[in-house]
Amino acid sequence: MNRRHFIRNTGLGALAAGSTLITSKNAFAKKRIRWKMVTTWPKNFPGLGTGANKLAKMIEQMSDRRIRVKVYGAGELVPAFEIFDAVSRGTAQMGHGASYYWKGKTEAAQFFSAVPFGLTANEMNAWLYYGGGMELWEDLYKDFGLIPTAAGNTDVQMGGWFNKEIKTVADLKGLKMRIPGLGGEVLKRAGGTPVSLPGGEIFTSLQSGAIDATEWVGPYNDLAFGFYKVAKYYYYPGWHEPGTTLECFINQDAFNALPKDLKLIVKTACKAANLDMMAEYTARNNTALQKLINDHQVKLKNFPDDVLIKLKQLSEEVVAEIADKDKKSKKIYQSYMKFRNNAMDWQKVSEQAYLNARSQTHP
Repeated sequence: MNRRHFIRNTGLGALAAGSTLITSKNAFAKKRIRWKMVTTWPKNFPGLGTGANKLAKMIEQMSDRRIRVKVYGAGELVPAFEIFDAVSRGTAQMGHGASYYWKGKTEAAQFFSAVPFGLTANEMNAWLYYGGGMELWEDLYKDFGLIPTAAGNTDVQMGGWFNKEIKTVADLKGLKMRIPGLGGEVLKRAGGTPVSLPGGEIFTSLQSGAIDATEWVGPYNDLAFGFYKVAKYYYYPGWHEPGTTLECFINQDAFNALPKDLKLIVKTACKAANLDMMAEYTARNNTALQKLINDHQVKLKNFPDDVLIKLKQLSEEVVAEIADKDKKSKKIYQSYMKFRNNAMDWQKVSEQAYLNARSQTHP
């Protein structure tokens, strides 16, 4: 009888202990983590701001709300161009923007957003995910306590809005244009004056004459901002941003504190957001361009060939000079340019050849 009593009590004790372990494990699994995401975009701005919102929602849903992400538009928690520092020091756990905004921190960051006459959106993704670009990006940002991810792409952008026609390279001289990153440096070499402005300040600056021209993204976003009301000419192609990658960077300590499954969820959500944004822009730009032309009588213009040739020459010079800044910059430059040159050889007989053939047969 004593033995039976012992076994019975021992079994119940073991069961209770097991229940405690399971409960503790479940409690850990259901632990709620609250993160803040600061962005460079106006709150809920189509494509860019909503892209950040979608990413936050995906992380919440994929994690069964174990991670809840509150999104702040530009200026709500910190100014647009201060989100890099805010995430680096832990004021927020995530930031959503474009890496060319941080050239003051490290000029090599610009390679991971847009390079004039550089990689297209598909080529950029190929370099990042399968050409060593992601590893180089992570190595560059680790000095700032950040983990970068690709979290969107606008595809080829437009050349911008101008209050005068660009007929020759001389028309770029003295031009005050809102244009960030490497494209701005190229404009400067051509005699223009690049101005860096967050999206929310562009319209009033163009309206007041503080700037003579601006680039932003493309028809979808440009229509939303109403640039057709304050500029006459809409130029293409976007030589300066052929496939602009948007980023989500994460505070390193916050990310490392996550369990393995949540780390994978965050990274996977960023990759999904990256692909989703490009699809959205391809769809939305189609209808927005027709609306700009047909409803608002926008004058669509192609940059003259001699202007593009000169801009490409200056671009090659500007990009090559970054390689001389430091060892990391040189390593990134060499990897990027090697991949671009190889991609160009492939594109000649693949997508470029197909698009040329399609254009010739289009009624």
